Amino acid sequence: MALHLIKLCVGIDTVEELVAWRARRRAELEAAGLPPYGRHLTRNTPRRAEEILSSEGSLYWVIRREIRVRQRIHAIEPATDHEGRSCCALVFEPELVRVIPRSHRPFQGWRYLDGADAPPDLPAYEAGESAEMPEEMRRELRSLGLL
Repeated sequence: MALHLIKLCVGIDTVEELVAWRARRRAELEAAGLPPYGRHLTRNTPRRAEEILSSEGSLYWVIRREIRVRQRIHAIEPATDHEGRSCCALVFEPELVRVIPRSHRPFQGWRYLDGADAPPDLPAYEAGESAEMPEEMRRELRSLGLL
């Protein structure tokens, strides 16, 4: 069974905003001749890091109180933050995969997410349609059972 992480995507209001931010960051990395992997620094290293990596776990992002998108975790490694303190770098693949939105309450830091509790990926046809649809309309149609 896969083991994942879940984290709030602070400062981001929509999946489109996250996609644009990641695209800008990927372009910066490629211009510097670095691999396109995204990194997120966190204070604590997951004790179950090997289990996450061996099961091809993902980082599920909570945007505006909903689990909306995931990124596959490429590596979990020691790092140093901008103040010189030891921390952990969650390194993830550049591809953002939309998932069927699910409500989630706010929390601090990251949490483990069991594979059985993870929302499934959106079908490709729906992910494309949802990207063009305003967020409020998508939420309303989903609540009515039309999406």
